[in-house]
Amino acid sequence: MTAPRIVLDTNILIASIGRKSPFRWVFDSIINGRVLLCVSNDILFEYEEVIARKAGNHVAENVVNFLTVSPFTNKIDIYFNFGLSGEDPSDNKFADCAVSANADFLVSNDRHFHPLKKIEFPKINLFTIQEFDAFMNGALNER
Repeated sequence: MTAPRIVLDTNILIASIGRKSPFRWVFDSIINGRVLLCVSNDILFEYEEVIARKAGNHVAENVVNFLTVSPFTNKIDIYFNFGLSGEDPSDNKFADCAVSANADFLVSNDRHFHPLKKIEFPKINLFTIQEFDAFMNGALNER
């Protein structure tokens, strides 16, 4: 089985960075190549801005630098804005990246993404962190 291509909402990335976080397995999955993280420039800028606000500039720079050079991060150029996330237009960058990357999943616990579940085309598989955990445990056990 090939590693799933994922897009992580900022709230999931933030929750997965801490070494003692119950969601650390997400960040470790990126580090170890069990998943391929798909990001755009806009997503990287948001990651850096939010991490800097919550954990400081040094941590933000380290995380973004790692993601930029990791062989398990795919930098996606966005050529079309689909405008799929009506409730919070700032979330469009994640949906656009998921479509452009042909990502297997967009992972977020943000309720603003829920309308994506009803859109037939382009189809985005939206998972909460709990659903993604169940998928990865099942997928990893099949290997």
